[in-house]
Amino acid sequence: MKKIELEIVALSHSITQTHSYAVVLGEVNGLRRLPIVIGGFEAQAIAVALERMQPSRPLTHDLLKNFMNSFNVELQEIVISDLQEGIFYSKLVCSSEHDTIEIDSRTSDALALAVRFGCPIYTYEHILESAGILMDDAPEKKKKGEPVGIQETGGGIEDLTSMSVDELQNLLNEVLEHEDYIRAIAIRDEINKRK
Repeated sequence: MKKIELEIVALSHSITQTHSYAVVLGEVNGLRRLPIVIGGFEAQAIAVALERMQPSRPLTHDLLKNFMNSFNVELQEIVISDLQEGIFYSKLVCSSEHDTIEIDSRTSDALALAVRFGCPIYTYEHILESAGILMDDAPEKKKKGEPVGIQETGGGIEDLTSMSVDELQNLLNEVLEHEDYIRAIAIRDEINKRK
């Protein structure tokens, strides 16, 4: 089967499930999008890597990357290989000096690792056919390698616009202390808009 390359184009709160997030994958050089609902911790792990934030201690996916690097195991690619009853299944394609193996993974964990390793993300036509969304010739179509949109939806952004820069800076320090990196990104973006 021919693999289709995807890239992360957005990360936002899920509109369909409370306390969940959606990572939106876009077809490279195409108009199809593949939204995948993930948990809050996984969204945070992806957001931290996308924004190149440096937590004071390594997160679980950072630990796994460090472990793999220590034993000369490279993550070549991830493949979203199946979709059953609304659940996406993925594989990590890993290689060492002597072998290449596929390891079963939750899609959210595979994406968090793909961002850290900078490896490609693939899926198959039948998955895009059944779960993908065809976008109209979107003017916001991003080029490969452009920054990903991380969206804070709900009450968060409205609250930020009414705060002063000093209040935002204090709030940023507070949320970083609680390791709420997704909220921190929204606050940082609001501070940057005012500079």
